[in-house]
Amino acid sequence: MWWTRTELKERAKESIRRNYWIMVVVGLIAGIISGQIGGNVSYNSLKTELRESGWNGENMDFFTSTQFLMIVSAAIGILMVLFIGFTLLKIFLGNPLLVGCSRFFLENSDRKARFGLVGTVFQSGNYLNVVLTMFLRKLFTVLWSLLLLIPGLVKSYSYSMIPYILAENPSISRRRAFEISRKMMDGQKLNAFFLDLSFIGWIILSTLTCGVLDIFYVVPYRQATWAEFYKVNRQQALQNGTATPEELQGFPFY
Repeated sequence: MWWTRTELKERAKESIRRNYWIMVVVGLIAGIISGQIGGNVSYNSLKTELRESGWNGENMDFFTSTQFLMIVSAAIGILMVLFIGFTLLKIFLGNPLLVGCSRFFLENSDRKARFGLVGTVFQSGNYLNVVLTMFLRKLFTVLWSLLLLIPGLVKSYSYSMIPYILAENPSISRRRAFEISRKMMDGQKLNAFFLDLSFIGWIILSTLTCGVLDIFYVVPYRQATWAEFYKVNRQQALQNGTATPEELQGFPFY
């Protein structure tokens, strides 16, 4: 099925006009979970606080070596606990919400969707299947990234349809979710890369606004565009037999 980035973006803009404020909220949730929003906030805040407190890395002479090691050890321990806590939070709460956000953007493409779709995974009876599938998606992407940057990027695009597939059918097996996503993205990974690249101007503008533009336009716009990208690949997958109508069930109301 032939498509252009311009067509996908025009449909995304129409989707935004249909349900703007709810899309902003859902986009904020999806952006925080996926790392599109808030990536530099903690670092910048810490840097500002240290500067205002007068700490410059040179005024540590009043610490003994033992005290310094104790402070460093405690800091590392706290960071490890926080890392584990946030990782578990993302696995068991963030990823199901991300699938729910994908469901919202898919439905909003055709009609004004309700905010409650964000929590549909928790109501579907297939929560653990979604959690495990999304965890494996992240794990495999990270493992490929350990080899080289390019294989990791390629695999991230290969698995990029999985949240949308789960949004349509949270009961689908993990094997089929990965298989359908890979086949959907055969010949489409470079197109997906250029689709992401086409937002570079918006990302630069958002940086100039300290991320405000991300919240109120860029992230909802990107999420809506990717939902349109999934829909054209979904249609092709159904036409060429990559997936069956029973596996990709459409977008009925819950």
